[in-house]
Amino acid sequence: MPISRQVRIINKLGLHARAASKLALLSQKFSATITLDLGNNSADANSIMGLMLLAGAQGKIVNVTATGKDAELALNEICQLFSDRFDEAE
Repeated sequence: MPISRQVRIINKLGLHARAASKLALLSQKFSATITLDLGNNSADANSIMGLMLLAGAQGKIVNVTATGKDAELALNEICQLFSDRFDEAE
């Protein structure tokens, strides 16, 4: 059963290349299938290019959905990455 959560992009540069790379690397640790939805666009969390094409700017709300046996853990860690501003100093 899929689980999802909405998160706000709070880092200054949004979902740019470095942030997308960190997110993709984190999502690849899990067996769960993870997708991000922003507006009418959707991306596989494992795809750096797909994440960047979402054009997630600061302040935008992203819906993160995870399906699989470690979905809850994956969702928690991904949402924490957003909360931590992708470890960027601002």
